[in-house]
Amino acid sequence: MQQIHFYKYQGTGNDFVIMDNREGQYDWLTNEQVNELCDRRFGIGADGLMLLNKSEDYDFAMKYYNSDGRESSMCGNGGRCLAAFAHKMGVGDGNLYFIAVDGEHEATMDGANWVNLKMQDVDFVEQGPLHYYLNTGSPHFVKYVEDVQAVNVFDEGRQIRYNERFAAEGTNVNFVQPFENGIFVRTYERGVEDETYSCGTGVTAAAITFAGKEEKEYVVPVQTLGGQLEVRFTRTGERSFSNIWLCGPATLVFEGQITIG
Repeated sequence: MQQIHFYKYQGTGNDFVIMDNREGQYDWLTNEQVNELCDRRFGIGADGLMLLNKSEDYDFAMKYYNSDGRESSMCGNGGRCLAAFAHKMGVGDGNLYFIAVDGEHEATMDGANWVNLKMQDVDFVEQGPLHYYLNTGSPHFVKYVEDVQAVNVFDEGRQIRYNERFAAEGTNVNFVQPFENGIFVRTYERGVEDETYSCGTGVTAAAITFAGKEEKEYVVPVQTLGGQLEVRFTRTGERSFSNIWLCGPATLVFEGQITIG
């Protein structure tokens, strides 16, 4: 039996189990154990699990697992929560530089619970008659709808995620409704295989597709089931975007000990 000291964080309802692994003390964790820890009935309960790892060249390294136990692509809300946790652990000076599976990231703290996370540049957006498809650290299918609250996100999202094109690698699926000067986004996440309260890379993808044609800086307010986020970016070409920032809350829910076999 192994003892784990964990922290539970959430960013607009997207929730994560986090462990300080800078000394490698949790390197023994298996995919099955990650899945058990994320289980909402028999474990701690979370959309994913992250390890704060040591890095020679950065303030820290981010290792992210989906709730199915598999190491996954970039998670935007996860990156914001891990930055807030690293700050709590005394890492950095409020400006954090870290490495994740999709490359380098920068994060800044605005108070104790608000994190601005710089995302990777986007240099291609596929636009079909009824959808957009792009990669913001994770792959995202974006579909605009008239009434986002009426969408059956689980059924419709699953149908797209497992269709002939995406079944092998999977994709996240976002349903988007414009409102006032922003958007409301609901997301089906691969690896969780269900709707989550929020998805950082999905919100980022949706905000980019919402931008006008003009090459300038954009600020897009985003509503999710779990709360409000903001995406800032610059359109630099017909299908290219840079200086992309995902901004929003990242909050410690609780910490504790758990024993795992």
